[in-house]
Amino acid sequence: MARIAKNRKLALEKLEHGKIYTLSEAANLVKDVTNVKFDASVDLDVRLGVDPRKANQMVRGVVTLPHGTGKTVRVLALVTPDKVQEATEAGADFVGLEDYIEKIKGGWTDVDVIITMPPVMGKIGALGRILGPRGLMPNPKSGTVTMEVGKAIKEVKQGKIDFKVDKYGIIHSSVGKVSFDPQKLVENAKEFINMIIKLKPVAAKGTYVKSIYLSSTMSPGIQVEPKSVTE
Repeated sequence: MARIAKNRKLALEKLEHGKIYTLSEAANLVKDVTNVKFDASVDLDVRLGVDPRKANQMVRGVVTLPHGTGKTVRVLALVTPDKVQEATEAGADFVGLEDYIEKIKGGWTDVDVIITMPPVMGKIGALGRILGPRGLMPNPKSGTVTMEVGKAIKEVKQGKIDFKVDKYGIIHSSVGKVSFDPQKLVENAKEFINMIIKLKPVAAKGTYVKSIYLSSTMSPGIQVEPKSVTE
């Protein structure tokens, strides 16, 4: 039988077995069950009653968290020369085009988000095999292919995230850090889950939001009552 690590055992003792907590309770509790020495991320796992194998039940979208994720987001702007200044002033960490395309072809992907423009997508399309598996391929639906480069960069830096249901019908996302005030975690989580609810596919039948779990890095998951999110 596998042994439970001391810190995990202490965390589990703070959770009531079988209890489903309100979002507010979970946001407070996640700080108590976190026993790491760094500022851990706080994550949400939302299980949906959809079949992701069917195109008409795919759930994907973007949302801007009111208090951001607490993470430093590294942005690469692949833009034409006339947009370099706009991208730089908006806060992009890396700005260019041909030089970065060559770097990516060589295996460099040390960024979190890539923002580009419609006119250069023809050049970037060839990078799909490298960027796609890493979730870095720019996409108009997520707002990362746009002529409003500066605006897109600022939104990403301020906490805009792209999410997509996985093959198991679950959406995972970070909604802050353990250092956040619990109320900020609540507000971020509500914004995220309410966006998922707005995106409910017409073809989805039965219970849409099946379960919600809040956890931090290496902490046990805390089950959240879905109704407490929309109250």
